[in-house]
Amino acid sequence: MAETQIESTDATWNPVAGCSIVTAGCTHCYAMEMAKRLEAMGVEKYAGLTRRSGKRTVWNGVVREDRGALALPHAWKKPRKIFVNSTSDLFHEQVSDAFILDVWQVMRDTPRHNYQILTKRPERMAEFVSDKIKTILPNVWLGTSVENADVVGRVEDLRRVPAAIRFISFEPLIGPGKVIGKGSDETWCSSMTGATPMTQTSVRTRSESSEGRDGQRTPPWPP
Repeated sequence: MAETQIESTDATWNPVAGCSIVTAGCTHCYAMEMAKRLEAMGVEKYAGLTRRSGKRTVWNGVVREDRGALALPHAWKKPRKIFVNSTSDLFHEQVSDAFILDVWQVMRDTPRHNYQILTKRPERMAEFVSDKIKTILPNVWLGTSVENADVVGRVEDLRRVPAAIRFISFEPLIGPGKVIGKGSDETWCSSMTGATPMTQTSVRTRSESSEGRDGQRTPPWPP
C-alpha cells in the first residue's frame, strides 16, 4: 500500500492482514470487502481472510503477519504521515508480541515518517507499550476508536498509553459517546458505508466533549 484517499494521512502501510469483528463499529468495515477484492485479484496476502454472512462479506478471524511489508517505509524517502494497518489491527490478539516489536523497530529506524496506529484493542496496546517499549518515539501516534457509548471505556485505556501523541477516532460515529476530560491530542470523526445516520446530536456530543466546533476534525486538546 502507498498513497491513500484517507483524509487524515498521506499513506497506508499494512504489515498485518485480516481481523475480527469485535463491536458495532466493525459491522460495515470497508476492509472486509477490500480483502475479498484483493483475494480475487490474486493477492496471496489476503487469501482466506473473509467469509460470507448472508449477503455480506465479514472477517473470519484469520490474521496474517507480513514480514515482507516491513521494508516498505524504508523505501519511502520523502517524509510521510503513515496510517499503520488500515485494513487490520496491530494489537489484534493473534498478532505476536515479537512482530509488533519488529514494526516498532521499523518506526524507530525511520524517524522522517510519522506513524498513526489505531486500535479497537487499547487495553492490549496500553499493556504492551508500558511493558515492552522502553522509549517513547516522537513520530508514533497511538489512538483508539470510539463509535458509541458502549465503548467509551476505551478512552481510559488510551490514557494509560505512554505516547508522544494520543488520538481518538470517532470513525464510524454511530451513536452518542461523550468523552469528558483530557486524554487525547487529536480527534477524527465520520460516519461509515452502510451505517445508520450520523445525527446532529451525536456529532454535537462529540464536538462539545473535545472542544471542537468544525464538525469534521477538532483542534488538539490542551495539555
